[in-house]
Amino acid sequence: MAARCRGLGGESGNALVELALVFALLGIPMLLGTVEMGYVVYDSMEISNAANAGALYGMQNATDAASSAGITTAAQAEAPEFGSSLTVTPTTFYVCTSAVGGIEYSTGSYTQAQASAKCTGTGNHALEFIQVLTSAAATPPVHCPGLAKTFTLGGTSVMEVEQ
Repeated sequence: MAARCRGLGGESGNALVELALVFALLGIPMLLGTVEMGYVVYDSMEISNAANAGALYGMQNATDAASSAGITTAAQAEAPEFGSSLTVTPTTFYVCTSAVGGIEYSTGSYTQAQASAKCTGTGNHALEFIQVLTSAAATPPVHCPGLAKTFTLGGTSVMEVEQ
């Protein structure tokens, strides 16, 4: 028995014990954090794709651009994981062809004719755009201490409405 106990006093196997301790203290939290952030990135892409789907629905024509219910349905169908908890906010606006990045004329305040009247100059006319904002709270199934339990994610898509 004494001979066996003397064999335990050597240093063989110390590296394996140190590796196990380091992995337990650092590796597992890093792995959990990576998995949690992977879920958050996936959910973020899903919410952004939902905004794009809503804008694609609305950009087909002016009638669809004015249909908040249709845009919301299209966006929520793209993100079935969130369903009705996905907030969808569609807005339409006009801009002048000569200054697409310039002044925006909201459809609540301007008709297309009124917006076109603001766009002066040769060949300058109003273009209608649809903007869809989506947002939802995402709770990953894995939680790493130190990170939030719930993340509020959002997506935006802007497209020109076909005339």
